[in-house]
Amino acid sequence: MRMRLMLLGGGNALGQALIRLGAHDDLAFIAPRMPTQGWTSATLTAVLDEHRPSAVINLAYYHDWFQASHVPAERLALQEQAVERLAELCQHYESILLQPSSYRVFDGIRATAYSEKDDVSPLDERGRALVGMEQGIRSRCPRHVLLRFGWLLDDSPDGVLGRFLARAEACEPLIVADDRRGNPTPVNDAARVIIAILKQLDCGAPLWGTYHYGGHEAATPLVVGQAILSEASKRRALTTDCLRPMAHADCEDAHIEPQHGVLACKKIFNTFGIKPRAWRAGLPGLLERFNDHA
Repeated sequence: MRMRLMLLGGGNALGQALIRLGAHDDLAFIAPRMPTQGWTSATLTAVLDEHRPSAVINLAYYHDWFQASHVPAERLALQEQAVERLAELCQHYESILLQPSSYRVFDGIRATAYSEKDDVSPLDERGRALVGMEQGIRSRCPRHVLLRFGWLLDDSPDGVLGRFLARAEACEPLIVADDRRGNPTPVNDAARVIIAILKQLDCGAPLWGTYHYGGHEAATPLVVGQAILSEASKRRALTTDCLRPMAHADCEDAHIEPQHGVLACKKIFNTFGIKPRAWRAGLPGLLERFNDHA
């Protein structure tokens, strides 16, 4: 690859998956360590000035954006400021900026899949912060790719999957919505998509804009939970008896979680030729890596 790739957030689950899969294609990433106080205007300026990357993949706060159960509004505000500064620096150094976003930018009221043309209307602080980051990037760095993901599942112990399995092992009742829908997306699949995009950008194609990606076959949390426990039970003593179906409206997170978060993935296929993969096929590898970290 001709481009010099900088990866912010190489230590988190998606960053590690990106490095791992990239190695198979001889992709090397410059992956600076995040300062203790987080990225600031000064530290971002210094690192981009030193390395002058062709493209920046910003996963700096991936865990907060996709895996944390709660993120304080103050921290999200600081992250939004950092992303805006990063966009300005990418424009200054003529770097491409690839920024992940989420189905959380939508309110989930409509039952049909959301396309990139649909208006955003986030339900909570995290969704509003992601919308703010998207808008900041669009206005500051024209050479950008905003990639909205569905329900990301990774192998981190304190992520969505980790918390789910911890409660299952403790035989705690797991309340799962049986009328909420989204696109489960194993982290390796998300990394595959990012690499495929980078390869085409490396060819000089000006394919800037916003794209959706989620695993093939929309599902409910109940169906996903059953599939996870069925696969996990091959490695540890687990059953699906702990699952308790509940209507979305009765779930305690109904005010912050979109009921319908399915993403239409036609644009990313028509533009990059990227086909959604079945999320079920990614569960065995995901759970194997999770067990390795446990």
